[in-house]
Order: sequence, then structure tokens, then C-alpha cells
Amino acid sequence: MSIIKKIILFFVIFGLGVLICACGGSADKPSVKANKNEMETEKKITITCAGDCTLGTDVNFGGGTLPDEVENQNYDYSYFLKNVQPYFANDDLTIVNFEGTLTERGARQDKTFAFKGNPEYTEILTRGSVEAVTLANNHSKDYGSVSQEDTKKYLEDAGVVWFENLNTKVIDVNGIKVGLVGLYDLDKSAEGNMPKAIEQVKNGGAELILVQIHWGIEGENYPEAEQKTLAHKAIDMGADLVIGHHPHVLQGLECYNGRMIAYSMGNFCFGGNQNPRDKDSMIYQQTFTVKGGKVVGYDDYKVIPCSISSTTSRNNYQPTPSSGSERERIANKIQRFSDGLGSIKVKFEGENGTENAKSSDDKAEKPIEDDNTMIL
Repeated sequence: MSIIKKIILFFVIFGLGVLICACGGSADKPSVKANKNEMETEKKITITCAGDCTLGTDVNFGGGTLPDEVENQNYDYSYFLKNVQPYFANDDLTIVNFEGTLTERGARQDKTFAFKGNPEYTEILTRGSVEAVTLANNHSKDYGSVSQEDTKKYLEDAGVVWFENLNTKVIDVNGIKVGLVGLYDLDKSAEGNMPKAIEQVKNGGAELILVQIHWGIEGENYPEAEQKTLAHKAIDMGADLVIGHHPHVLQGLECYNGRMIAYSMGNFCFGGNQNPRDKDSMIYQQTFTVKGGKVVGYDDYKVIPCSISSTTSRNNYQPTPSSGSERERIANKIQRFSDGLGSIKVKFEGENGTENAKSSDDKAEKPIEDDNTMIL
């Protein structure tokens, strides 16, 4: 082969190599760009929280119990949460405090109130579009440890996610990893468990962290100082929202470092009392904006004033959004409780959209005692 032919062949081979490299390089770039765009894409998730759901009764109660209502409704489990379906079914994740047990085993514990329900009552949750529950409360073992084990099993079988104490969960909701932490503080263990629990969900890749805490004093409309300290620590450790339970009455909301705290959600679908005088409740709903694996938007929330019953004469175990003067009364009540926690103007959903309730410097109304005494 002549020198000229060798030179030509060299340049041909060299040119092909450059072309192949160029093609390979340009093929990689869209992938890198796509990954970058994916990281920069904003995603939204709407989460709804409600209060104490006791799907059962105490064997010592008389008539008019939740199981009686199940029979009255011909076992139509959709009856119980149908009035809140516009909120629960159209969000991305609904969470309640499951206060009681679902079991056919175990012995009633020696306590003032102990609750259990038929395992079929999981259908109240599933038909009501409730996807997750916290079990970190003082009624999760009302019929012994076996009753808690049964409750977890029946919830799992129904596809309802449960979480409590160091049994944290990280679930994928519409492409967003949500960390669920439920802490029990009546024995003052929450502060010690919180760092590990939050670290667990972080290690699980959680982009959004929700912390629910069982705390406080029954019948009190204002949180104790240690509750506020605990809530602030949760946010300092990475919580994006803190929701409280146990007092069985409403408490106020606080905004701390841009994150929301609802100190007590009150009762909701509550089989623990056939006719409590204070039937006020609420739904808390927030839409989070997540970008690059972190929450970047916290402003989009609303509170929906509710009653635990659709009738005032008794508890029919059908939580219902309030309207008219009742909605205004409950909203103003929550605002008064919140005024004692800071300068927040709570965003309430009114009949014509989200609005602020009136702020008041007056003392909060005195909590009303229940006919059946407070639940311990």
C-alpha cells in the first residue's frame, strides 16, 4: 500500500473515531439534562389529618354505641366518613389517630375505658379513603399486647399503613417519599425516641416528614410548655408538620420556623362517647411543594371546622364539616386558642373558600366536661 493510501486510510479511521465519540457524547448529554430537570421539577402532595377515631366501643357502655350504629346502617361502612369524602378522597394521603383495637382476642385491661371493635371495621377507613393511622396512643393495647398485634394485622390486610414510636414508615405517594413518625408522650418517652425515629425516616429517603404526637392533658385547650418545646424540637430535627392528639378537645395552631403545628385535633369518628357535649372537631389539610428532594412550599394549608356528628342531639359517629354560624363559631374558637400561641392568623376554609377567622384577645371558652367523663 502506498504512503498516500496509508495517509488517507489514517484520516478516514481518525475521522470515524471522532464522529463516534461525538455521537456518544451527545447521546449522554440529554440523559444528564433529563436528570437535572427531574431534580428541578416541582412536585406537589396534599395531606389531610384528622383526630381520634375509635372504631368500636367499651363493653361497659349502654346503647347508642358505634357498633349499634353499624347495625342501624345495615353494615354500610361508607356511612361513617361519607360527609368528609370531598377532603379525604381528593387528597393524596389521609391520616388519623386510631385510638382503640380491632380484635376478637385478649382480655380487657384494668382501666377506666378500654375500646375494641370488629376487625371488619377497617372498612370504615378504607371506604372513607383513610390511608394511614398512628397507633402511638394509650388505647392501642386495651385488650393486651395481642390486641395491638391483631390491630396491626387487620390494618395491613386492609392496606392501611400504621406507624408508632420506633416503628416508623416511609411510603411513596405520587413519587414523593413521605416519612411517618408517631410518638407517645404520656410516659415522657417521645423526646428520647424522636431523634432516632426522625433519623430512621431520613435514612429511608424521606423528602417530607410528618410527626404525630400523643401528648397533653385531657380537656385542656392550651398545650403545656413541654409540648411546645417538643414540637419545636421535632421541627428543628426536620419535621415538616407536627400534629397532636389526646386532649379530646381542640387546641390552637402555631407556626414555628415556617412549619405548622396543630396541638390537638380533638375527636373525629369517635366511638369513645355516645354523646359528648363538646362535639367540635376539625380537619387539617396542607399541600406541600417538593423540589430537589426537599419541601420548598409550606403556605398552602387550610383548616376545616367540623362536628364529630351530623346531628346535635347525639353522637351518630358521622363527622361533618360545619356551616353557617356553627362554622364561624368553631373557627373563631380555634383562632382564640391560636392567639395564645403566637400571632398566626389561621387559614380556614369557609363556605366560599379559604378565609381568616376573627382574632380575639379574650380568654378561650372553658372546656365543657363530657357526659361520660374524659377518656383516659
